[in-house]
Amino acid sequence: MSDTPAETATDALQVVLAGEHAAVFVLGYLGGQTSASAQPALFQAVSDAYDTHRGRRDQVAAAIRDLGAEPVAAAPAYEIDDVSTGSGTAIAGEALAVERACGTAYGLAIASGDPTQRRWALDALLDSAVRELAFDGEPRVFPGRT
Repeated sequence: MSDTPAETATDALQVVLAGEHAAVFVLGYLGGQTSASAQPALFQAVSDAYDTHRGRRDQVAAAIRDLGAEPVAAAPAYEIDDVSTGSGTAIAGEALAVERACGTAYGLAIASGDPTQRRWALDALLDSAVRELAFDGEPRVFPGRT
């Protein structure tokens, strides 16, 4: 495989898409574990994150198709820590892990060198970094870095 910008951008977007598939799955599950009445702020934060990542998933899949590639498929399932107790701390921790994983993927897309995707990935990274705060995350100097 050569390192042409289109291939590098496509590869980076495939990583982002894989992360978005996981985010949609995990956040959908977490939404079912939260209570709109007992944990309204957490429920709203998880719901907003789910909607955002679902939209990004569709947007990234379309961008990959526009580059002439087939988008990676979602896995049949994803590993999720046990949050069945409904603990707000456990749920927020899982949602925080989702945002951090997606932030890392957005960082890869920023570094891919493709200017047409760089702006989108930067906006997604900044949004994800801010979203981390809703899940009890701490601000980081370099969000997206592992």
